[in-house]
Parts: sequence; structure tokens; C-alpha cells
Amino acid sequence: MSGAEPVVHIVDDDDDLRQSLAFLFESVGIQALTYPDAVTFLAEYDPAEPAVLIVDVRMPGVSGFELQERLLGLDYPAPIVFCSAHGDIAMSVRALRRGAVDFLEKPYKPQQMLEVVQEQLREAGRRFTEHAHRRAVRERVDSLTARELEVLRLVVDGLPSRLIARRLGTSVKTVDVHRARIRAKTGAESRGALVRDVLQHRIEP
Repeated sequence: MSGAEPVVHIVDDDDDLRQSLAFLFESVGIQALTYPDAVTFLAEYDPAEPAVLIVDVRMPGVSGFELQERLLGLDYPAPIVFCSAHGDIAMSVRALRRGAVDFLEKPYKPQQMLEVVQEQLREAGRRFTEHAHRRAVRERVDSLTARELEVLRLVVDGLPSRLIARRLGTSVKTVDVHRARIRAKTGAESRGALVRDVLQHRIEP
């Protein structure tokens, strides 16, 4: 995962709007990339980078809503701001229910657009950091042996070494060795920190 600053991706078939938005963002130091359609965007988009998307609803070929559906399955869903000159309440409700963070009408108000995007850039950074941490925890858990995973499941359930040993038919000393290896492999500062990470990110050992 990259530590780069979030980038704004503008997906709209209106050339003038794309360029005006890019100029607006760059005037306040925000990096912006533009795409004339969803297909071009999908060919170049790196979902492993933090980003905010500004997407037109009505575009030739793949619509903004279709693009949103394709992005929903990604581990790291970038915040999406929809823009439309033909928006209505039903359209905005649909977008927001599927995870969009805002729905703005064209012609947009520059200050409103800046405020929305700056807020979502912070949100994109937060989501990216959370996703990176979750993936790191998942990778560390995946490095455990089958027996260590059994011990970890019981640790997460709150069982002490004595009861874990009884459950697995082994000695307390052996369980303690497994617990030490689990902490070493996962880099957890404490049992509590490891359990918190596993539960917080809903990772099944």
C-alpha cells in the first residue's frame, strides 16, 4: 500500500467541466486526474491508492451508477461524490443508499465543491489507513499454523491457558508457547491488542 496523499479522480464526459474542476482543485494544492468516461477511468484506476471520486451520473457507455456498482466490491471503497445536471430526489437517494457520500447538482458551486471534497479527502485518508491496518492484521493471522489458529480462536473467546489446554488436550506450557509464537508472528504488543484487532476488523482466525 502506498503512503501517497489521496488524489481526486474526475470522471465526466463534459470536457469543460473536467478541466474547470481540475483547475479548481489544483488552485488549492489538491492533485486531480481527469477521465472522459468510466471505461478509461477503470483502465487506469489503482484501487490500492487513496482517492476521492467525482462522477457524473449520465455518461455514454458505463453510467455513473454502473461504475459505482463495479467499485463496491473493492476492499478499499473510495468515497464517491456524484454530480448531475438532471438530478432528482430519487436519483440522489439511490446514490447515497449505495454508498455515495454526496450528490451535487450542476452547475456546481465552487466553494461547496471544495468543502465537500476536502472533507472527503480526510475521509479517504482515514479509510485507507484503516484498510492498510486491516490487511496487515489479516496477513499476520494468515501466517499462523493450524494449531496456533486454534489457540488464537480460544484466546479471542476469552479462555485462559488452563482451559485452552484442557480443550485441546495438551499442557498449559505448550499453550503458553503457542501464545508466545502468536504474539511474535503478529507483532501484537499484548494479548488485548491482538484480540482487539481481530475483533475490530472482523477477522476470523
